[in-house]
Amino acid sequence: MVSAQVDEVLARLARAYPSTKTALHWETPFQLLVATVLSAQTTDQAVNKVTPALFARFPTPEALAQATPEDVEPYIQTLGLYRNKARHLVGLARKLVANYGGEVPRDREALESLPGVGRKTANVVLANAFGYPAIAVDTHVFRVARRLGWSQGRDPYQVEKDLMNLIPRDLWAPAHHWLIHHGRQVCHARRPRCEACFLKDLCPSASLFLKEVSTGE
Repeated sequence: MVSAQVDEVLARLARAYPSTKTALHWETPFQLLVATVLSAQTTDQAVNKVTPALFARFPTPEALAQATPEDVEPYIQTLGLYRNKARHLVGLARKLVANYGGEVPRDREALESLPGVGRKTANVVLANAFGYPAIAVDTHVFRVARRLGWSQGRDPYQVEKDLMNLIPRDLWAPAHHWLIHHGRQVCHARRPRCEACFLKDLCPSASLFLKEVSTGE
């Protein structure tokens, strides 16, 4: 895609999805970090159901660091991989207390050194908690970027690099949210709503999906 097309897509996305906030509920960087770790392979809505009680019981890294994974499990057992996540949460809390004075670091390398924290989680925290330019590539961003022809990357990191080269730096964080919203509401994994998509004239994949619908393939 040429830059003019990218600019037009971004402008339309911005108009359609004015919210540029994560759907996860949080009040502190620590809460956002915990919620993002919990969101792996589950929905933000499911995470939001369990975090109020979890945060009430373990409101700070210090409180969580004193817990065991078994203490945490009952609060998150409705989520996928909850036993692994409980271990990660206790481990990251202990490392925050031991290495960072109980504060969530603002450095990518430091964030990624925490148990359960990969590049996507680090990007979410950097962008949403600290306002740093970052693009977190989840399944929605990955799918929409490839369908738009913005990347042919086979892994999230390659897609992230491609998007960083295409999208102006000051729009990295909001564009992340726009692409997520579009993936959730229109560009679904199995049956994208191309016929109703406001990007169909700019999306190279739309004609292919619409052809499949019209021919019954």
